[in-house]
Amino acid sequence: MAERTVVDLVVERLRAWGVPRAFGCPGAAIAPLVDALDHAGGDPAFVPARHEETAAFMAAGHAKFTGGIGVCLATQGPSAVHLLNGLYDAKLDSKPVVAIVGEDVTGPLGNAHQEIGLSRLFGDVCNQFVRYGRSPEQVAPLLDQAFQTAAATRSPTCVVLPRALQVAPVADRYPQHGRLVTATPGAPLARVLPHDADLDAAAALLDTGRRLAILVGQGGRDAGAEIVALADRLGAGVATSLLGKPVLDERLPFHTGVLGEVGTAASAQLMGGCDTLLMVGTTEPWTEYLPMPGQTRTVQIDIDGRRIGSHYPVDVALVGDAAETLRALLNRVSERRSPQWRATVEAAVDRWHAEAEERAAAPAEPVNPQLVLRELSARAPRTGAVAVDVGSVLYWYARHLALPPGVNAQLCGTLGSTGCALPYAVAAKLARPDQPVLALVGDGAMQLNGLAELITVAHHWPEWADPRLVVLVLNNRDQSGVGGGRTFPTSTADRRPDVPYAGWARLLGLHGVRVDRPDLVGAAWDEVLAADRPSVLEAVVDARVPLAPPEPAFADLRGVFAAGDAARRVRDRVLETAMAVEAEDIR
Repeated sequence: MAERTVVDLVVERLRAWGVPRAFGCPGAAIAPLVDALDHAGGDPAFVPARHEETAAFMAAGHAKFTGGIGVCLATQGPSAVHLLNGLYDAKLDSKPVVAIVGEDVTGPLGNAHQEIGLSRLFGDVCNQFVRYGRSPEQVAPLLDQAFQTAAATRSPTCVVLPRALQVAPVADRYPQHGRLVTATPGAPLARVLPHDADLDAAAALLDTGRRLAILVGQGGRDAGAEIVALADRLGAGVATSLLGKPVLDERLPFHTGVLGEVGTAASAQLMGGCDTLLMVGTTEPWTEYLPMPGQTRTVQIDIDGRRIGSHYPVDVALVGDAAETLRALLNRVSERRSPQWRATVEAAVDRWHAEAEERAAAPAEPVNPQLVLRELSARAPRTGAVAVDVGSVLYWYARHLALPPGVNAQLCGTLGSTGCALPYAVAAKLARPDQPVLALVGDGAMQLNGLAELITVAHHWPEWADPRLVVLVLNNRDQSGVGGGRTFPTSTADRRPDVPYAGWARLLGLHGVRVDRPDLVGAAWDEVLAADRPSVLEAVVDARVPLAPPEPAFADLRGVFAAGDAARRVRDRVLETAMAVEAEDIR
């Protein structure tokens, strides 16, 4: 019987923490652990990525889609450096990831091959926990502490294991100072509820509002029923942040859509007209789209008290789990239906839907990218997951893809790093191989990471119960990376080559469809969604279609834009609505 070593102990701790797979790239300094995983019978599995950056994105994607703790592996030097992008994604979007990094420095310190000070390298991104393993007895408690810290702080942590330590023998099965797993991965460590006095103050504030708005972020996941119930009781309109888009059914008549630069005019108008704001699990980055300071009284709910008031002034802070806090509020607030305000909100939603349909139908050369997402909206699978990349595709996703209730969608929300969607999609598919997954990317993101990670897809797909992993590539050959008609001098015109994305998929044994006619977009979606293997849908779209961010209500007063006729019309319409609602309340 082979001698039990530290890497066998690592595999045991990963199992104890319910880790189904670890993502990474093999290398000499991490080879013993990779070998142990390869002999672990798939519990956990090792998933080799084409690049350490995508391995870290896969780990972050696993955490985002499953609620569990993602794990990524790398070796020292440049391999470790490449992890940083995905780890920063996890840090900024508050997701738990554990990075295990191998080190094999044999030369004089300060001059060894591939030597990088790993503690300093990871000191910011994993600022909650970076530790070196020094002896076999330390490894079990070290790993447990890394996982506990990642779960408790919803952030990435790092454990460095020298290669010599990985192959060292373990004297007994339960080394001294070993820890017991006391936390459930992906769940809060404790039930968190605000104090009764704070809940009473929040209820009193909401009861005095005449024009209420609720802004929902990713912290509102699993609280959709409570949000809708509270919105109905208060007669409120509801908008979401970009990360909060999957929380609620967007077909609700009072749901104005996503707020911010990528969002809708209806959401901007909701924020401009409200006098009371409830923020649920969000720190909205586009603060220019929030109500003007002093316009509203505000309640904010967040599990992390450090986030409350960090982007916008708050009158009542509620630190707690969103669903339980909202249930406690429901028992305290009075029913305050405001027919005039609700009618105003719903009219803004109807206007936006008509405008969005008109935008998608506008002629383009050759295809309008908004049409591509709108055609998907009518066909999107009722289950599964959607991964969205950075760039113009983010605008079209936010405005034109109505997610079916229950479909999980994730993106690199706070970091905004291009090239995340296909690694996310791989992680989502490996977690639920029985459900369809969509990845929405631009041609820049596809060239950055997507082309290589299609090799990973081609390797794994025969194992999947549902073979559908559909990658939409919006091929606009735009140099800016965001589309929207932005142009560069002719000297840069050839910097992004026209790659045959669908052809590359076929070369790998996958399905590939290229569409460059608007009348064939719907049929192209039908084809890839019915394929018996993963597919790439390459849509050749017009980069000149404008992004057209909505104008914030009161933009002229904020100084965001010059005071023009359009801004004054928005302001006047909002003020007229506010006065009409107040008159209705008085009657």
